[in-house]
Amino acid sequence: MSAPTHTRPHPATRAGVDSRLPWWALALPMLAFTALLALILNPSDAHAATGDAALTHLVERAQQLITR
Repeated sequence: MSAPTHTRPHPATRAGVDSRLPWWALALPMLAFTALLALILNPSDAHAATGDAALTHLVERAQQLITR
């Protein structure tokens, strides 16, 4: 009994592939890097966020329940 033969598919060509990134794929990481670098160079501009007392109490209570 003879087995059917299969032909190999042709390899894909790379000439038609579009490998361009959108503008925001480079702009957003650069913006984040610049902001973090500015905070490192001048840490006096970085202020801690003032939290609500109820929110702080809720987070502390959640931590206590998790550690039990």
